[in-house]
Amino acid sequence: MEAITIVLIGLALVVCAYMAWNIGANDVANAMGTSVGSRALTLKQAVIIAAVFEFCGAFFAGDAVTDTVRKGILSVDFADPLIDPVFSQDIAFGFIAAMMAAATWLTIATRMGLPVSTTHSIIGGILGVGLILEVKYETTLIDWDVVQKVVVSWVASPVMGGLLGFFSFMIIKKLILENENPIDRSRWLAPVLAFPTFFVLGLALQFKALKGFIANADRRGWIDDKRDWLPAKEGGVFDPWADNAWIPINSIMLAAAIGALSSLVLYLVLRRIDITEEKRGFRGVERIFVWLQIITAAYVAFAHGANDRSNAIGPMAAVWQVLSSDGGKLTEQADIPLWLILLGSAGIAIGVMTWGWRVMETIGKKITDITPTRGFAAEFGAATTILVFSMPFLAVPVSTTHTLVGAVVGVGLAGGAKAVDFRVFGKIAASWVASVPAAAFGAIVLFVASGGESLNMIVLLPLSFIAVGYAIWKSSGEVHVEDALSDAGGTGHSVTPFELFHAHAQAVEKTVEHMLDAVNIACDGEDASEAIQSTIESELAADNVKTEVRRLALNDMRMGVQLSLDDFLYMVTRQDRIADYAQNVAEQLAFRPLFDDKKAKENLKEMAKAVAETVAKYEDAVEALRDFTISGQTKAAETKLAELIREVNIKENDADGVEAMAAAYVFTNGEDAPLAAMHMYRVLQRLDDVANACEKAANAFIPILNR
Repeated sequence: MEAITIVLIGLALVVCAYMAWNIGANDVANAMGTSVGSRALTLKQAVIIAAVFEFCGAFFAGDAVTDTVRKGILSVDFADPLIDPVFSQDIAFGFIAAMMAAATWLTIATRMGLPVSTTHSIIGGILGVGLILEVKYETTLIDWDVVQKVVVSWVASPVMGGLLGFFSFMIIKKLILENENPIDRSRWLAPVLAFPTFFVLGLALQFKALKGFIANADRRGWIDDKRDWLPAKEGGVFDPWADNAWIPINSIMLAAAIGALSSLVLYLVLRRIDITEEKRGFRGVERIFVWLQIITAAYVAFAHGANDRSNAIGPMAAVWQVLSSDGGKLTEQADIPLWLILLGSAGIAIGVMTWGWRVMETIGKKITDITPTRGFAAEFGAATTILVFSMPFLAVPVSTTHTLVGAVVGVGLAGGAKAVDFRVFGKIAASWVASVPAAAFGAIVLFVASGGESLNMIVLLPLSFIAVGYAIWKSSGEVHVEDALSDAGGTGHSVTPFELFHAHAQAVEKTVEHMLDAVNIACDGEDASEAIQSTIESELAADNVKTEVRRLALNDMRMGVQLSLDDFLYMVTRQDRIADYAQNVAEQLAFRPLFDDKKAKENLKEMAKAVAETVAKYEDAVEALRDFTISGQTKAAETKLAELIREVNIKENDADGVEAMAAAYVFTNGEDAPLAAMHMYRVLQRLDDVANACEKAANAFIPILNR
């Protein structure tokens, strides 16, 4: 082998590793994005699980033999005399250009915040090579039927994934979330619902991921015929007992065994979880579905690694076959060396660990709010869609990215149209359409520039890497995945307005706690200055959160419920008034000592207790509001929220009674110290303002119920 060929092979391997790295960095969101968004997994946990299962799927379950003409884009008759060493070398050079172009597009897309399809990117690169070769050899190479299927999949797979995700979540909503005892119901029903999910994933593992393992088992004689486990390529029938069945009976039985075993394990795990509805409400249900999400995410990561590894090492296998062989002739299939499998698998895992976390936040947070129940429904919809489109009667090369994004949108729509940011989805859809022509154009430019000469390609590849690196380095400001997929202003946020609303509620609660401490300390005749100062500082912190909530809401309309922007901002304002009045109480205490009367101070403590109970009930209403949003606005959650709003009003009325009683005592017994008595009355009034503010803040939730 000549030295120049060795150098070219080495550079091609670098390009292959670069492509695998991009697959891990960009496509990993398919497996883990919803789990991160729902908080079933932390970013660190998701990265570790994704890296392990992506590597295992890529290394152990990928094809050991690959079609040299990837994805059926190029229709080549290998018996044709055209397939000579010269043509084969052009194919090899073309595939190097296709890998480099696809990988470059993936890097740019990730940098710009666009979750695109690695499958469609490599298809675009090979399509560009095919166009050039058709002109050069005056022949027909491109299978436009396959190209047409790719275009159709841009629409069909997200729509089907969205529909399945929508109806899957609606089933969970009707059967569990709207039940009077959702936690008890979910304990036994979740494993039942999990069975069809695991069954579908079991089929998908066989047809999309384990096909390489099954093919190896066939060659080694471990099984009689791989067609007993994998669908027939042509002429298949629906009869599972037939020799050419689309879904053979053995595959059905294996998938059923996977589903039954997984559901049993899940049932045993759920029995050990100590959750009470009184303590956790719908959050208890979501905690149960965390386990389903983790399992499904691991499944999807394994299948993704096995299936998409070929996008990197498939073209490289053809390049290796041509450049390393004595004859230099392309054949229909090429053996993949173990070291090449390891390269592709490691590249995907490294991509996950180094850059994949950026994309995880996009899928999980930017399109719509994701909870474990919604994430589970989305993953089921995506897995089922991918399986259906991979069947021989369709054989459409669908994108996992496209399908899962569609499923996430469908699940989001179950909470109402306003729960989905369609501006984000529009950007994503535009990037899908751009993937094929962008990669095709890059492959054409690189292939034409090389002129079919090894030396030219050796020079061009390093220059391409330098150009990509320079363009990224010189780009104005750092643009992350989450940035481009946020609001129209492109500022990017890690939380939604409703999430920040709950954070503001916690800041308000802290302000009230400090204020109540100040009241009780003053009633005990001690120095309350420290508690007063803490109240003032907490109110300032609450104001800062309020400002951020308003700013975010003006740019990000993903409310999670059918709620207008004006109504939401009104809710924020009313909630903030609670903290404002709490600060007024603390400042009133700082003016002078309290009325030195034991009974009056006891009454003031009683008023503080009544206010504390009102605030506590309001906080319960805030939590119920959160349950209402994450439960998909079920009737049970709506009823609970309405009841808590009513209880806040009752508590506020009780506080009014305590305030009237305390004020009467002060005016009756404070004739000898009128200034002190008036000061005590003003403190009582300010405390009553806090209770009134809680009532108004809770009543601001009513527009949500009326929708």
